[in-house]
Amino acid sequence: MADYVSPWMDEELELFRDNVRKFIAREIKPHEERWADQQHVDRELWSKAGQAGLLGTDVPEEYGGAGGSFAHESVVYEELAYAGNTSWAKAVHEIAAHYIVGCGTQEQKRDWLPRLVSGELVGAIAMTEPGTGSDLQAVRTRAELRGDEYVVNGAKTFISNGHVHDLLLIVCKTGKNEGAKGISLLLAETGKLEGYRRGRILSKIGQKGQDTSELFFEDMRVPAENLLGGREGQGFYQLMNQLPRERLMIAVGGIAAAEAALRHTIEYCSARQAFGQSVLSFQNTRFRLAECKTEARIGRVFIDHCIAQLNRGELDAETASMAKWWATQKQCEIVDACLQFFGGYGYMLEYPIARLYADARVQKIYGGSNEIMKELIARGLHA
Repeated sequence: MADYVSPWMDEELELFRDNVRKFIAREIKPHEERWADQQHVDRELWSKAGQAGLLGTDVPEEYGGAGGSFAHESVVYEELAYAGNTSWAKAVHEIAAHYIVGCGTQEQKRDWLPRLVSGELVGAIAMTEPGTGSDLQAVRTRAELRGDEYVVNGAKTFISNGHVHDLLLIVCKTGKNEGAKGISLLLAETGKLEGYRRGRILSKIGQKGQDTSELFFEDMRVPAENLLGGREGQGFYQLMNQLPRERLMIAVGGIAAAEAALRHTIEYCSARQAFGQSVLSFQNTRFRLAECKTEARIGRVFIDHCIAQLNRGELDAETASMAKWWATQKQCEIVDACLQFFGGYGYMLEYPIARLYADARVQKIYGGSNEIMKELIARGLHA
């Protein structure tokens, strides 16, 4: 909010924020309606973002990144939320990159990270399957080692960047162990890869410009050297290691979207007249928006605390789960409360508040459902 500055912000980040805001105004805002119609962003957006230094902002410089911190990433996610953008799934791309940063071999880092940072490659993560959501141990996609290649069979669904990606991180079973120890992560440069098929782009309630797709593997062959980290059976540990970062990304966007909803609503209620006075002058309006602003501020302070923890390497899974649950729950509640003040206009997609409402609902589902977040938090309860 205008009267609060995150403690991790500094002059360099303010300059970076200004550049991010200008990039969004120039390269994203003018195309939003067209992207919503075609259900994906233009492939060129990724190259332009790479040239502008918006990809890999916290990837180490030795691998082509800017060498910044998660604060740089947070600035981008905040500005995208303030602009009402959900078409560009940059977060998924960055999550894929950080699996390589955190778990990849030196050869994998040197090969893939510079190309992800430049936008030459677009990253995606294939976790969810038609019958498997939050229970990652139950995935059925299997990769069988034959000689110097893995042969992959299975299917994935609800995959962000599913249409435009070039590098796919696949959660799969290797070996005979059916539990967590049988999971591995395999990377594939999909391009014209035989045995790999992109299914339809799925029609959604919101986030219509983001290409959420089905993927299919039919005897798809991937070099054995593409096994993330070079060892089978490490996938579940690798997932658990990276999920706190992913969940904080979602939380950052959630609080920023709530703040954006408040800004739109205050502006509207100040200008809108009813019974001879502005809607903002009614006590019910002021009190309800005061509650929303307070809840958003609480969320903002907590998320700032989590960003500082992540930058220090101290963010644990329980706290990240708290952040994801609280921020997305409050995002949905605050956006819903704000929409009510718009009356019938709030139901019209030409108004930003309607798009914020439609885009918000999935935040409580992906990245681990909020029910799973509560279960993870509950495991830390002690008498």
